[in-house]
Amino acid sequence: MSTHDGAAPDARGPLADLRVVEMGQLLAGPFCGQLLGDFGAEVIKLESPGAGDPMRQWGREKPHGKSLWWPVVARNKKSVTCDLRTPEGQDLARRVIDRADIVVENFRPGTLERWGMDFDRLRETNPGLILVRVSGFGQTGPYSPRAGYGSIGEAMGGIRYVTGDPGGAPARAGISLGDSLAAVFATIGALVAVHHRGATGRGQIVDSAIYEAVLAMMESLLPEWAVAGYQRERTGSVLPNVSPSNVYPTASGEMILIAANQDTVFGRLARTMGRPELSADPRFAGHADRGRNMAELDGIISAWSAGIETGDLLELLHAGGVPA
Repeated sequence: MSTHDGAAPDARGPLADLRVVEMGQLLAGPFCGQLLGDFGAEVIKLESPGAGDPMRQWGREKPHGKSLWWPVVARNKKSVTCDLRTPEGQDLARRVIDRADIVVENFRPGTLERWGMDFDRLRETNPGLILVRVSGFGQTGPYSPRAGYGSIGEAMGGIRYVTGDPGGAPARAGISLGDSLAAVFATIGALVAVHHRGATGRGQIVDSAIYEAVLAMMESLLPEWAVAGYQRERTGSVLPNVSPSNVYPTASGEMILIAANQDTVFGRLARTMGRPELSADPRFAGHADRGRNMAELDGIISAWSAGIETGDLLELLHAGGVPA
C-alpha cells in the first residue's frame, strides 16, 4: 500500500512527525512498528541486552549465519538495548517514552503494570501518549491472563478450522497470519488514536487481540452457524458455490489459478477459451448454476488449460481480461 496526492512524495513519509517506542519481541507488536516505520514514523526499538529480539535468529534460511526475516521486520527502526526487567531499564524506558507519541508493546497483560509503566502512570508526564497493546486475548476478559501466540489466535478465531483439505486435519497458512492481522488492526487503532488526539489532545489505549483480529476476518461464518445452523468446513482449494475459482493444469506441468466467478468475467473466460456458448449454458449461466456444477466446469476448464503452455495461457487470460 502507498499513499500520495499526485504531487512529488515526501521522502520522509506521512508519519514522519511521529515517534514510536517499540517494546516486545517476535512478530505481533514489531509488525505494527514495521508498518508505522514504513510510512515514515521514527521507531525506537528497545531490545534486551545480549541476544536481543529472538527474530534476529528466526527464519528458515540463514546465509552467512544471519536471519533473512530480521531485516524485514526491523527495517526503518533504531534498535537500542534496554533491560526492562531492572529498575534502571524501566526508568530509562520511561524517559524515552516521555518524548514519544506512540508506545507499542506485546507482552502478556499485566507485565507493564508490574514494571511501573501502566498507562495512567505514563500519561502523567505525557498526556498525549498512545499505548498500543497487542496480546493473544486482549487486556481484559477471562482469557486475558493466558499466554497466546499467533497460532492459538488462528485456532480460536476460526481460520485454522476452515483451512485445509476436506477430511484432513485443520491446516495453517505458511505465514504468521494471526500475528500479522493483529498488528494491522493495532496499526489502524494507532492511527485512529492519533486522529482523536488531534481533536482532544489526549492519548488513548489501543487493545488488539490476535484471536479477535482473526475472528474479524471470518466473513459470514458466525451468522451461518447462529442463524442458519450451517457449519462451514474445509474445502481445499475452492470456496463452496464460487466457480470457477481454482487451480488448473498447464501443458508445462505447472498450475495456474483462474478466478472468473463473476458472470461478466466468466463470459470473458468462455470467449477466451473459444467456447462462448458456455456462458449461456443453463449449467453455467449464473453464479448459483456454476456453483452447483463446479466439478463439471472445473473439468472443462482443466481440459482446455492442460493443452497450453503456462506463459501462453497467462497471456491469453490477461489479454481477455480474466484474473489469473
